[in-house]
Amino acid sequence: MAGSKKEMVVLYPSPGMGHLVSMVELGRLFLQRGLAVTIVTVDPPYNTGSTASFIARASAANPGIAFHRLPAVELPPNPSSHHHEALAFDLIRRSNTNLLAFLRSLSPAPSALVLDFFCLFALDAAAPLHLPCFLFFTSGSAVLSVFLHLPSLDVACAPSSFRDLDDKPLSIPGVPPLPADHMGISMLDRDDDAYRGFVYISDRAPDVKGIFVNTFRELEPRALEAISAGLCVTDGRSTPPVYPIGPLITERKTDGGGECLAWLDALPDASVVFLCFGSIGVFEAEQLREIAIGLDRSGHRFLWVVRSPPSHDPSKRFEAPPEPDLDALLPEGFLERTRARGLVVKGWAPQSEVLRHAAVGGFVTHCGWNSVLEATVAGVPMLAWPLYAEQWMNKVFLVEEMQAAAAVEGYAGLVTAEEIETKVRWLMESEGGRRLRDRAADMKERAAAAVGEGGSSRVALQELVAQLKRGDENGE
Repeated sequence: MAGSKKEMVVLYPSPGMGHLVSMVELGRLFLQRGLAVTIVTVDPPYNTGSTASFIARASAANPGIAFHRLPAVELPPNPSSHHHEALAFDLIRRSNTNLLAFLRSLSPAPSALVLDFFCLFALDAAAPLHLPCFLFFTSGSAVLSVFLHLPSLDVACAPSSFRDLDDKPLSIPGVPPLPADHMGISMLDRDDDAYRGFVYISDRAPDVKGIFVNTFRELEPRALEAISAGLCVTDGRSTPPVYPIGPLITERKTDGGGECLAWLDALPDASVVFLCFGSIGVFEAEQLREIAIGLDRSGHRFLWVVRSPPSHDPSKRFEAPPEPDLDALLPEGFLERTRARGLVVKGWAPQSEVLRHAAVGGFVTHCGWNSVLEATVAGVPMLAWPLYAEQWMNKVFLVEEMQAAAAVEGYAGLVTAEEIETKVRWLMESEGGRRLRDRAADMKERAAAAVGEGGSSRVALQELVAQLKRGDENGE
C-alpha cells in the first residue's frame, strides 16, 4: 500500500485467555511500529477464564487498537464428550462467514490476517480476498515442532491412538523423545473430534506466509533450527519463515491483587513459593488437601491460589467454578497454623506482578506457556505440574531440554503431600535447587537481551513488520 496511510493488520485470537493475552501484546508491538491494528474476537461457549473483562480492560488500555466482536453463531452440542477444544474448532469454523463479511467491510483493505493456531480454519475465509495470512503461535517452538510433525505422526502411528502407546517415546525433529501419552489430553484418542481438529489445523499450518512464535532463540535453539530447516514438515511442502519474537508477556500493573503484593512486601527476598495453575486449572478436593498438608509440613513460606474443584455435572463441565469455601476444602486448622508464613487467595492473583516480586523464590506451575515466560522473564525457578492442553509436552521440554524446571512426580494422578513437601524443600534448600535458580537467573538475562536493542527477538520482529508492511506483494 502506498501513501501515508498505515497498513492495517487484523489479528484473530482464539478465545482462550492465554491466547488473548499474547495476541493483545503482539498488537501493542505492531502499533508501536507503525501498523494499524484490529483484533477480532469471538465469544466462547465454555469457561476460558475472565476473558470478557480482560478484553474490556485491554480495549480501554489500548485506544489505538480496534476491537471487533464477531456475531454469535449457533453451535451444536460439543462433538467431544470431554474436550472443549472440539467445541472451539466448531466455533471458529462456523464463524468464517462472519469473519469474511467483516474483512470485506474494512476500508482500506487489511494487508495481512494474523491467525492463532486454533483459528487456522479461517484460512478459508481469507482465500477469496487473496489476503496474506500469518500464524502467531502462542506457545513455544518445541510444541510448534510437535504440531508441524503431527500429520506425519498420525500416519506413522495408525491405527493406534497415542494413549494406546503409553509412554513409548515419539521421535520428533528438534525436541527430546516425547512419551506418546504426553501429547496432550485432548489428542490421545484418534477417534475424538478434538484430535481430528488438531491434525487438520496442523496440516494447514504450512499454508501460511510466515510463523511467529512467542519464544526467543536462546531458550529453544534446537527446535527453531529443526523447524527452519524444514525437518518437521515431511510431505514435500516448504516450511514458512519462522520469527521467534518473544517473550511477549503483560508486564503492566493489573487491577486488584493488592493483598498479595502487600503481603510479599514484608518478606525476605526469594523466600516464598508461589503456587498458581493458570486461568482454568482446578483440582479435586482430595488433591487440594494433599497440597495443603505438603505446604504445611515443608515449613516454607507460600502464596497459593485456590479454586473450587471441578463440577462432575456434565452440563456444567465447561462452566466457571464458584468461589471456593476454604474452610471446607482445606484441612482443619491449616489456615490458622500457617497464617504467619502462608497466604491462600481465592481464584486469582496478579501472577506476572507476583513473579516479579523480590520475595518470590519458586513457582509451582501448570506449565502454561505464558506462565513459563513470565517466570523466565522474572528469573524464578519452576516446579512443573502440568494439567491440560499442551502442558504435558511443555513439562518434558522444560525439564529435559531447557533445564528450566524440575517435575512434580505423580501429576498423572494424585500428587501426594510427601512429594509436595519434598519438592518444595528441594527447590528452596538443596544444591539442585540452587543450580535451578542459577539457570533461571541466566535465562532472565538472555530473555532481556533478546528483546533489547540488537537482540534476536527484536531483529526478528523488525523483519516481520517489514514483511507485513509489504502487504499484497506476498498475497499471491
